[in-house]
Amino acid sequence: MKKNVGSPDQLIRYIVGAAIIGAGIYFKTWWGLVGIVPIVTALVGVCPAYSLIGVNTCKVPKK
Repeated sequence: MKKNVGSPDQLIRYIVGAAIIGAGIYFKTWWGLVGIVPIVTALVGVCPAYSLIGVNTCKVPKK
């Protein structure tokens, strides 16, 4: 799959994912596992939702 998650977007996803996991631990709920999704999409560099709506936050090199 073609990467569609850029560097600033990856950083935001890491922060949001960690915050969701932290909130899940703090409130002792399983909803904290949802925080794994943004972290995995940041690690892989591909967001399936972005593919569906045609968004790409990666920088395109100029020719």
